[in-house]
Amino acid sequence: MLRLYRYFLDGVPEYLARYYWWAYLWSKTVWFFDHQLIINAILFGQYNSLMHITLSRLQQASPERVLQLTCVYGSLTPNIMQLAKFSSLHLTDVAPIQLSLAQGKVTDKSRLLVSRMNAEQLGYKSDSFSTIVLFFLLHEMPHEARCHTLSECMRVLKPGGSLIVTEYGALPEKHILYRFPLTRWIITRLEPFLDSFWREDMEQLLNRVAAPFNKKVQLSSHTALFYAFYRVSEFRLAPRDASDDLESMESRINGVGLD
Repeated sequence: MLRLYRYFLDGVPEYLARYYWWAYLWSKTVWFFDHQLIINAILFGQYNSLMHITLSRLQQASPERVLQLTCVYGSLTPNIMQLAKFSSLHLTDVAPIQLSLAQGKVTDKSRLLVSRMNAEQLGYKSDSFSTIVLFFLLHEMPHEARCHTLSECMRVLKPGGSLIVTEYGALPEKHILYRFPLTRWIITRLEPFLDSFWREDMEQLLNRVAAPFNKKVQLSSHTALFYAFYRVSEFRLAPRDASDDLESMESRINGVGLD
C-alpha cells in the first residue's frame, strides 16, 4: 500500500499526516471539505447549532486575549471576528494550508494574529490568554498528544480564564449511530482516536494536567446536542488567590534549601 502520508510530513505531527492527510493537508480535499454542505453532512446537520452555542459561550467569556487553537472548516473563525467585544483573535495551527484558508475568510486581516505552532508545544508564555477555543480538535489526537495539548492549554490560560471545548460527547452507548454496528465502524474508521476520546473524563483529565501549574478546573457550563452525541463545554480555571501565591513562594524557597 502506498504511504501517501509521507508527502505531508513537513513540520506536522506524524499521526496527523498518517491519518488525516486526506482531510486537512491535501489542497484538493481541503477545497472540497470547506463547503458548508459537506461540513454539515459530516456533523449530521449539527454544525450551525454547535457553532452558535460556541459563539454564545464566547460572548460571555473574557475578551482580554483569545486563542483559537487550530483552524476550523466553515465560518467559525470569521464569526468570532465579528463579535464586537474581540479586538483581535490569535489563531494557531500546525498546517500552513489551514492557516492560509482561515486568513482568506477574514476581511480585516490585521485583527487575526496567525501563528504556526504544534498544539503540543505552544510558544506562548504562561498565563497568556483569558479564553481558549478548541473546536473538534481533541478527538483527532492520540491520548498522549491530547494530554500534551491540554497541558499546554492549562499553562497558557490565566487563572479565572475559560477553555471552551466543542466536541463529541461522552461514550454514546445508547445513541443509534453507536448502537448500529455499520455506522459505528464507519465513524471510528474515519476517526481512529475517537474511541479513546469518548472514554475520557474531561474534567478529571484537565485537573490532572493543570496540577503542575497549581491550577484547578471546574466545569462551568455544558450543553449536549443531537441526543448527547456532541457537546459544548466550558471549563473555568479557579482565580489564583493570595494563599496560592504564598504557598508557591514557600515551595520555591524550601526548594532552594536555605539554612
